[in-house]
Amino acid sequence: MHEFIMIVLDWLASLGYIGIALGLMLEVIPSEIVLGYGGYMISQGSIGFIGAVVAGTIGGTIAQLLLYWLGFYGGRPVLEKYGKYLLINQHHLDVSEKWFRQYGPGVIFSARFIPVVRHAISIPAGIAGMSAIKFTLYTIAAMIPWTIFFLYLGMVLGENWSEIKDVAKPYIIPISIIALGAGAVYLLAARKQNKK
Repeated sequence: MHEFIMIVLDWLASLGYIGIALGLMLEVIPSEIVLGYGGYMISQGSIGFIGAVVAGTIGGTIAQLLLYWLGFYGGRPVLEKYGKYLLINQHHLDVSEKWFRQYGPGVIFSARFIPVVRHAISIPAGIAGMSAIKFTLYTIAAMIPWTIFFLYLGMVLGENWSEIKDVAKPYIIPISIIALGAGAVYLLAARKQNKK
């Protein structure tokens, strides 16, 4: 598996910024690893930080838009049948649908930082017919800090970039808590606005 990942990463690296965007769009390798390797490339002077952030944000947003449109046009039956090819199982769908029903559109931002629902949350947004513009804006708002964080870690780790998951682990829980807090604030504000 490690050999396969390295082959894919070397190919993506040869494409520069486009490779980072493609890596996040295709999600064959987890985004943390693609961005960690991107950070390593920055540390080697192969690419620039700003360009990598833009490429990562675009690629990650397009990946989520594809899932959104799949939910919008295909609904749950299509995803139950073909979700396994997108590495999304029944449990991911159930949890993400519950979150979306419970917290509404604002969860699109905060869920990006929660491991179980991060990828699948786009699907119930599509099924519910959430505004594509609002969905895209929330997704971009979440993808920017996610991309910056893992690129930075990859830069700091340099040649040890492959350890990124272990290094990132202590940060993920606090980030998840902050994201959930932001989601809760959004929910309270939205409810207060609706009462008016």
